[in-house]
Amino acid sequence: MPSVAAKMPSVEQLQSLFPLTSPIPTPDSVPDLITPKDLYREENLLRNPQSFQAWWSAIHTTREAYVAQNKLERSDLPESSAALLGPLATPFARISLQRLTYLYESALVQFPNSFKLWKSYLTMRMSFVLGKQILKKRAGGRKKFPEMKDALVEEREDLEQWEGGLNGTIGWEEWKCLIAAFERALMWLPNLPRLWLMYLSIFFHSSCPPFISFSHVRHTFDRALRTLPPSLHSRIWVRYLLWAESRGGLTLVTVYRRYITVDPSVTENFTHLLLHPIDGKARPLEAAKLLLSLARKAAKGDYQSPEGKSPYQLLEDWIEVVEKFSDDVGLDVEDTEKSNAAGAEADAREAEKKAAEEEPASVDGNLIRVAGPAITVDAEGKAQPPYDEDVDYLSPRKLNIERIIEKDGLVVYKDQAGQLWTGLATYWIKRAEFDRAKNTFEKGLASVLTIRDFTQIFDAYAEFEESLISAMMEGLEEEDEEEAAETEKELDVKMKQFEDLMDRRPFLINSVLIRRNPNDVQEWEKLVALWGENDEKVAETYTQALETINPRKATANLHRLYVNFAKYYEEGGTSGQAEADLDNARKILEKGTKINFKAVEDLAEVWCEWAELEIRHDNYDEAIRVMQRAAAIPKNTKINYHDHSLSAQTRLFKSLKLWSFYVDLEESIGTVETTKMVYDKIFDLRIANAQIIVNYAAFLEENNYFEESFKVYDRGVELFTFPVSFEIWNIYLAKFVKRFGGSKLERARDLFEQALEKCPPKSCKPIFLMYAKLEEEYGLAKRAMSIYDRATQVVADEDRFEMFTIYIAKATANYGLPATRPIYERALEVLPDRQTAEMCLRFAALERKLGEIDRARAIYAHASQFCDPRVNPQFWSEWNAFEYETGSEDTFREMLRIKRSVQAQFNTEASYIAAQTMAARQGTRQADASEDAPDAMTAAEREAGNAPSFVAATQTALNPKADDSNATPPAADSTANADEIHISDDEDL
Repeated sequence: MPSVAAKMPSVEQLQSLFPLTSPIPTPDSVPDLITPKDLYREENLLRNPQSFQAWWSAIHTTREAYVAQNKLERSDLPESSAALLGPLATPFARISLQRLTYLYESALVQFPNSFKLWKSYLTMRMSFVLGKQILKKRAGGRKKFPEMKDALVEEREDLEQWEGGLNGTIGWEEWKCLIAAFERALMWLPNLPRLWLMYLSIFFHSSCPPFISFSHVRHTFDRALRTLPPSLHSRIWVRYLLWAESRGGLTLVTVYRRYITVDPSVTENFTHLLLHPIDGKARPLEAAKLLLSLARKAAKGDYQSPEGKSPYQLLEDWIEVVEKFSDDVGLDVEDTEKSNAAGAEADAREAEKKAAEEEPASVDGNLIRVAGPAITVDAEGKAQPPYDEDVDYLSPRKLNIERIIEKDGLVVYKDQAGQLWTGLATYWIKRAEFDRAKNTFEKGLASVLTIRDFTQIFDAYAEFEESLISAMMEGLEEEDEEEAAETEKELDVKMKQFEDLMDRRPFLINSVLIRRNPNDVQEWEKLVALWGENDEKVAETYTQALETINPRKATANLHRLYVNFAKYYEEGGTSGQAEADLDNARKILEKGTKINFKAVEDLAEVWCEWAELEIRHDNYDEAIRVMQRAAAIPKNTKINYHDHSLSAQTRLFKSLKLWSFYVDLEESIGTVETTKMVYDKIFDLRIANAQIIVNYAAFLEENNYFEESFKVYDRGVELFTFPVSFEIWNIYLAKFVKRFGGSKLERARDLFEQALEKCPPKSCKPIFLMYAKLEEEYGLAKRAMSIYDRATQVVADEDRFEMFTIYIAKATANYGLPATRPIYERALEVLPDRQTAEMCLRFAALERKLGEIDRARAIYAHASQFCDPRVNPQFWSEWNAFEYETGSEDTFREMLRIKRSVQAQFNTEASYIAAQTMAARQGTRQADASEDAPDAMTAAEREAGNAPSFVAATQTALNPKADDSNATPPAADSTANADEIHISDDEDL
């Protein structure tokens, strides 16, 4: 048989154990309260009742004894019953609670205002009721209370937690005693926030009795807020909000509503709780109004999101709520239309009031408001906006989603129009108002200004149509025959509408681009091309484009619209099947000539196209009259062609493009006299270019007006300077020489002299050659040679070598080779070093032909100072061959000595690097690639090149190996006489 202690006690038996501390235990009411061991303590306390240390030591000793003994105690109750009693499951724990309570209460009689004593007492009472507190490790203490959003997160992690605890129903009396103890403590110390926080923490315990955890908790939080100063309210509010979140329902809503009136920073968190409550009852209308209020305040700069969201992101959150809870938040179609009409009337009245508003009256400089909504002022003195029911979360009226998105979205965030229109259409789709959603998509496509927004709306529109068709096709399988037939008809209509939508995409994109820039000529042209052969739409598009485009803001080629529109009528429409309508074509071009284009050339193009239209239809006289109208010269011809402040029509008479077409037209169908008249007008206006001059002269020449053509050339060279006049002179002189030859030699000479007088050096070479050729063919050879001589002095440096070459060739042909020596000598004086070496080689070749070997050798020696052996090996090879053929051992050695001297002269690091670079470019290193020398002279040259540039004085000719440069000339016999005396290069010859 089980023992009595092991039996499961009833609830009434467990409740009979309480209360333990009410009334406060005394030795009279609790016989076991004081043991014989406590007599000394009691006597000491009676003798020293005012000693806090005595009381504190007694309490401390008793608590330590309880802690030590409690570890050894075991409950005599079953586990389930012990779990209900928690820390008070053992008799020892219960009597210890009474003993400690007796001591604390006795001490508090003496020290009722001691915070230390009250805190210790309440902590002890909490440990017996709430259980063992779980201590959490923290990285450090708080230095400053954070923002409420962060404080809620931190406080949620730092909330006190306990193990075990007294059941709230069984230990109801003891819970009441604990509450009463806190109330007494706060009666004595009402302004200490630590006591309030300890008191409030017990309400988060899972075993807190229901009679306490509702109204009493709310009243306690309210009393704390009323008692503590405002600077400490945030610490109470953070607990208050967390407790409200744990309760949910109307409690959560009420508490958060109270707090956001003071601090709106947690409004976003509040909206999340409203949409995801713990009791499953969402409040989307209130959440939507709160989010809308935040979005409007953020747009005005009166609110900054703690989560870093922009005003548009807040509006996006509002749209998400509207889409998800469309039936709970927004009005239906009928109410929306009524609200839109009322809003439109209100906007009209507001506009009329602003239009008719007069300056307000004032008295003593203070303005008096005579009409308008009442102005409310907040605590900081800022004017508050009038009452708006859309943001009043206490109002049950639903929202007009269309009007809000238009006012707060499309007007403010124009760059997000695509997403806003899509969100509005999605709202109507969620409400199953498909026609309204379709109209919304169409409005969006007709109003957006960017391709990105268009793509967003069009893709959503297409997806909506596809999903609607798919749903109808799926439902078709489950319907009977009659309903299926109607559904099939409706499905065919939907399919046709979807195909039309896809076909309209290019037109819709084009309309977006035209709305973004109505003055974009190219987009209007694309729209015309999209209509294809639809003549009616093409004509309508052209007409609309010409009415819409502002000529001063239009993009390039506005004139092409007028020209192409005229061709449309001229060619009988786009397909060409209609009759040509020249009258309408002329009217369009006439209208185009009155448009103030940005560029004068565009206006000239319109006139030219008009004339071409007349020519295509053989109306030649009319074409001439059109150009005469276009090229009419005003009285004031001093107008600046580049003055854009003047209209294009005012500056048209100076358009070279217009006059060029006019003169071409006169040349083709006019007379010589009329053509000459047009050319003369161009000259009088001083707008002719070189091509006009050449064309005019060629035209006169074709009509045998040679002298007049030469006069045109004369006028041309007077109008232009070099380099433009150079081309005119070339043609002029060639034509003159070809025409007259030598018959007017003096006149030709004067022309050449005039051409050379102002000709720059870089351009005068062809004129000199033409001049000399004239003298050679029709004049004197002496004069021709003097011209060549002048040319060598005048031409540019890059042409001087070639000019000397020509001069020498002509002198050779006329006077023989000896006559070229002075020319060579002067060339060597004026040519640069690189060209001097080349000229020296030619001069030396001349002297060799004349048999002057010594003169040739002297020329080679002169040229050697300009030729680095590593850069110009060709020169040294030629001199080597010359010595091989005509020299002696002494002259050969002299050549080698000069070569070493020149190499030493150029032998610096910078020059060596430059020499290697140039040699690599010219491919001169190929000469050293062969190991076998073709002859002894080449081997000697290589040895001389590899020898040191300085020869020691101790080396003599008796030791031929002492200096590799003393090689035997190739002509010497390999078996030379041993007694032959070799002369050193260092000896004087």
